[in-house]
Amino acid sequence: MDTQVTIKESQAVLRLSGRFDFKAHREFREAVDSVLSQAGARGVQVDLADVTYLDSSALGMLLMLRDKAKTVSKEVALVGVKGSVRQVLDIANFSKLFSIS
Repeated sequence: MDTQVTIKESQAVLRLSGRFDFKAHREFREAVDSVLSQAGARGVQVDLADVTYLDSSALGMLLMLRDKAKTVSKEVALVGVKGSVRQVLDIANFSKLFSIS
């Protein structure tokens, strides 16, 4: 998985691409630390448009991001969600936990 962190209109954007699974854990944690340290950002958008696969460990990592973001008063939104990634998030009822678009 590849990660990229940018700031866009007071939102920190964490763009992910490729397979989002347990092998991406270290890279994702480093990206989370980077995105949450962005002082000017009021929220975090996780762009999943280029994610081709996600598993239960990825769901856990998203929950970890949500919990960490809450401690620094930042909201997390999942954007660019489509296809099988949307199906996994729907089955896991993540729409109750995140804003998904």
